[in-house]
Amino acid sequence: MSVSDPEPHGNTDPRPDRTPDLEVGGGVSPGSTPPESSETSGLSAPEPRTSFRFPPTGWMSLVAVVVIVVLFAAVIVGILL
Repeated sequence: MSVSDPEPHGNTDPRPDRTPDLEVGGGVSPGSTPPESSETSGLSAPEPRTSFRFPPTGWMSLVAVVVIVVLFAAVIVGILL
């Protein structure tokens, strides 16, 4: 059994003939709030705050890489001598 949809879902903007307080030209009465549109623009969630400092985990990663490189160089020098 299927139910036919009387209105296709292609346009989700409000229908002017079913929107209260909407005047004939598409405007709204003084003091009324215009109907909300289904338009999706802008951000849906606030963006995280960006900082201009290097994070502590980044510093720890850099230190770990430097330690590994120094140990690698020490082992190479030890093998060659």
